[in-house]
Amino acid sequence: MAFQQEPPFQHGPPSGPAARTAILYCNLGTPSAPTAPALRTYLAEFLGDSRVVEIPKPIWWLILHGIILRVRPAKSAAKYASIWTEQGSPLKAFTELQAQSLDAAMQQRGHSVSVRYAMRYGQPSVAAQLSALKAEGVQRVLIVPAYPQYSGTTTASVFDAVYRWGLKTRLIPEMRFVNRYHDDPRYIQALAQTVREHWAKNGQAEQLVMSFHGVPERTLQLGDPYHCECMKTGRLLAEALGLSKDQYKLTFQSRFGKAKWLEPYTEPTLVAMAGQGVKKVDVICPGFTSDCLETLEEIQQEAQEAFIHAGGESFSYVPCLNNHPVWIEALAAISLDHMQGWQLTAPDPKALAESRARALAHGAKA
Repeated sequence: MAFQQEPPFQHGPPSGPAARTAILYCNLGTPSAPTAPALRTYLAEFLGDSRVVEIPKPIWWLILHGIILRVRPAKSAAKYASIWTEQGSPLKAFTELQAQSLDAAMQQRGHSVSVRYAMRYGQPSVAAQLSALKAEGVQRVLIVPAYPQYSGTTTASVFDAVYRWGLKTRLIPEMRFVNRYHDDPRYIQALAQTVREHWAKNGQAEQLVMSFHGVPERTLQLGDPYHCECMKTGRLLAEALGLSKDQYKLTFQSRFGKAKWLEPYTEPTLVAMAGQGVKKVDVICPGFTSDCLETLEEIQQEAQEAFIHAGGESFSYVPCLNNHPVWIEALAAISLDHMQGWQLTAPDPKALAESRARALAHGAKA
């Protein structure tokens, strides 16, 4: 009888005496370039995730590889090209900057905490970053998704990647996970601050539209909390800004496929508002912590064009939190809340040596 051989475990350095702590800040991901081949690779990984598309795998595989990956990469590449910068993908550039700023914020607080970033799809991968941290002797890792609202399509998928890495790792670091921070006062205040600064610079429009990334309505029926958490974020942000119910609208964008998604949809809502006589709107995307294709192309370009074409006069996009100092401070505070009880400072080498000597002496006497 043949036995199936398990994959070999990844080996790391011998466990050392100095416990080290790290934060892995995880965002969705991005193609490596605004080209059709790069998009094909990225979309195959992204849309091939069963957390993202909950269709039986054999059926979806045929649709994905037989139709979507033959048509969509070129169209998506053109959209990415319209927002690409000298630093590359805006999402990757902002995510990297956020991780660097969070690392600096930890150091300023006197904490010896390494901060890295990872992409759920694309590079650097979650597995590669976890392996790198482990090789450096990190023994405790806090996983912080860049998604304020929990969803099985995003947050849980990040956790899946961590678990899969753990399956191939012999000595797994102690792990903690941040599930959500959609109603954390510090996150809400960071959002409110960006809106206030935008209003101070550009003036306040008649309506504030809060556009969240959409998901199929079926996920709500199956128990996913995402819709409810978006609604709470929107309500708390409106309260922080002193807006009445008739001064803002909450919508969902990025619908894909023919299934019914969470409503109301962003672009049709904007078109309807223009038709009803609304001339000026501000639009913010609270569910995105970094500007990306969905905010810079879908909202700032496509949605704006649709609103103006329908009779609107002024469309003003409020940038994401990105590297705003108030957001970095909020992110640091949220992370520290989840690391309570962990050693966040490096042990003093002299004290550590003395402790070892006492332990050895005690053992010898015994």
